[in-house]
Amino acid sequence: AIRSMNARKISAIMVTEQGKTVGIFTERDVVRSYINSGGKSFKESKVRDAMVTNLIVAVPDDELGDISSIMVEKNIRHLPVLHNGRVIGMLSIRDIIQTQVKKLTSDLHYLRDYIAG
Repeated sequence: AIRSMNARKISAIMVTEQGKTVGIFTERDVVRSYINSGGKSFKESKVRDAMVTNLIVAVPDDELGDISSIMVEKNIRHLPVLHNGRVIGMLSIRDIIQTQVKKLTSDLHYLRDYIAG
């Protein structure tokens, strides 16, 4: 899992079992698993022992403001996005920030143009 995340330059993956989503595995889980390995070979650690299974999810129609508040409150950086019970994407706190910066930049340009006449 770690090699796959590194190769794809991603910091979280969904974990599935028999086609069903059972958890999320993130960089934080890697670090926590390494620290908690307590002398046992880290290579012997299993994803299922480190992943988060109590998933908090979003749906496409959720408001970004609400989602970002939940992410901050729960201290999470990645949120699976579901449609009809199926994972269709992964929303990161970085995605939200980039979207907000683009919107604010667009608003700023609009206001500058409006003021300039």
